[in-house]
Amino acid sequence: MSGLPLEAAGAVSDAGELTVVHELLPANDVIDGTPTAGVHELGTFAGVELGVWEMSPGVATDTEADEVFIVLSGRARIDFTMPALPSIEVSPGSVVRLTQGMRTTWTVTETLRKVYLVEA
Repeated sequence: MSGLPLEAAGAVSDAGELTVVHELLPANDVIDGTPTAGVHELGTFAGVELGVWEMSPGVATDTEADEVFIVLSGRARIDFTMPALPSIEVSPGSVVRLTQGMRTTWTVTETLRKVYLVEA
């Protein structure tokens, strides 16, 4: 399988095997540890960006985009600070919907890899 973008019909990528280059998260977003994150963009489809995102263990905050994602590997707890919603635990197979502007805190206990779909 290739890691090529999915722009052409019949293209295939193994999302679990793609290389994701990590960078340190901004210091003002990090609450605990030294988490890193990275993304491997796969392309767009019908106005939706598709890619693979990964974060190493640690705790960090984020402001979300309008997104749906599916966890491929790893484990994390997501706390919702705005709006205040119950925390969720995610693991392989979890499908999650986030909305633009949500404030979250991610506690990643095992490197988390997800396939995401976000409005392009």
